[in-house]
Amino acid sequence: MSTSSTDQPERPSEPLNLARACLGRWAEDPATADRPAFTFVEADDTRHTWTYAEAWAAVRRVGHALLARELVPGDRVLVRMPHSPAYAFAFFGANAAGLVPIPASPQLTEEEARFLLDDSGAAAVIAPPALALAGAHVAIDAGTVEAVAADRAAPADGLRETSAEDPAFLIYTSGTTARPKGVLHAQRAVLARASVRDGWHGLGRDDVTLHAGTLNWSYTLVVGLMDPWLAGAHAVLAGGANDPQRWPALIERLHVTVFASVPTIFRQMLKYARPEDRDFSALRHVLCAGEPLTPALLDEWRTRAGTEMFECLGMTEVSTYISSGPVTPVRVGSPGRPQLGRRVAILPIEGDSTSPLPAGEVGLLAVHRSDPGLMLGYWRRPDEEQLVFRGEWFIGGDLAAIDADGYVWFHGRADDTIKSFGYRLSPTEIEAALGSAPGVSEAAVVGFAVEAQKTIVVAYVVAQPGATLDEQALRAHAQAHLASYKQPHEYRFVETLPRTRNGKLLRRALPSGG
Repeated sequence: MSTSSTDQPERPSEPLNLARACLGRWAEDPATADRPAFTFVEADDTRHTWTYAEAWAAVRRVGHALLARELVPGDRVLVRMPHSPAYAFAFFGANAAGLVPIPASPQLTEEEARFLLDDSGAAAVIAPPALALAGAHVAIDAGTVEAVAADRAAPADGLRETSAEDPAFLIYTSGTTARPKGVLHAQRAVLARASVRDGWHGLGRDDVTLHAGTLNWSYTLVVGLMDPWLAGAHAVLAGGANDPQRWPALIERLHVTVFASVPTIFRQMLKYARPEDRDFSALRHVLCAGEPLTPALLDEWRTRAGTEMFECLGMTEVSTYISSGPVTPVRVGSPGRPQLGRRVAILPIEGDSTSPLPAGEVGLLAVHRSDPGLMLGYWRRPDEEQLVFRGEWFIGGDLAAIDADGYVWFHGRADDTIKSFGYRLSPTEIEAALGSAPGVSEAAVVGFAVEAQKTIVVAYVVAQPGATLDEQALRAHAQAHLASYKQPHEYRFVETLPRTRNGKLLRRALPSGG
């Protein structure tokens, strides 16, 4: 089945710059220049706030300083810094100058960071001395970026004009199944954010947003800064330890209207922070992405926090494109519908057909090549790039079905599919069924090959706080909700599930044997 709300126009080639679109238009309008754009809350709760005029000036100063280091448009710039305001100014400053920032985590080992440097061919590295890398053409101290951003006397002119198809930023995948690969995005990626606004978060000028992530993560850069800035809203980020008790306090104290994070953070807040004891009267709704939202978590958040939770499905290559939101009612178990203007289809798993499958059939989730949010391509990986396109469709490897109402039902990654006793099984479908059982907080399902031709399904289950799980009760629940061939053969009770640094479930780290 294919779904599309509008025909896709040809991609524009007129001048376009992501950083200018986010900040410049508000900064250059006297009516909005002095509105707060960005607040960063330090670990000791000290706050630093920049208006739109101040933030845009800081970004332009950093961009000018980078060009003064003999960098030229198109040069890649590796940003290896701790989570801080300077990180934001480095990323958007590089983009404003026509350079291509590469956000990297300061937690990466030197070996991991050097791979990014070598693979990208970055001409510059922005890092504090402790994280500096030898070998880059230009090394820039993170402290210099911070100083330039704050120096109102520093020049801010001379930035290069960019167009819609010019590269804007380079994101490296997490590399959980193979070596990381670079996903190159165009300046036009900013055009897709209007669909995200209308279909997911519904941000406006009066909103105050708070994102729980760090700036090395594209989810934080895009949803935590780009989206609120495009709406003229006030974006808040926070430094310090990721203490689950801190987020409800900040939501209350800063009168946050939209809070965004991953399911793991919401789960921790419910377990340790008692959000029901906080004044969330300003909070309109919360945003959840990064991994599937379980019905149990959604229900508990609604009950205890008293706000709606809107989910979004995305991937590095196209960002967030399927969601529920203020105009798309939540349907439990589904991440929502394709956003307005998105052209999405379900294609057959096998073969090379580009004919969409009927409603309800499971296949490969595909996005049309004309989507403005779709990547320019994989960095220096033409062979891998060819594998993800089928005609005019990009296929990222997600399995899903679209029902008659246009809602998408996620069935996991194609490479996560379990083949057991002749059946192809979706671990996500089984996990969702187990997650609806009384007392279950979350579940993860993997296949374990006990013999060359025999794979059994193993379920790892985490109990809700204070709950005691019984295997027989779980088996009865599975029998009531799953066909016999989908039911787990073994159940194992664990306290936590392994996750990546960004909170995504890491199935491959589960011990399937034993």
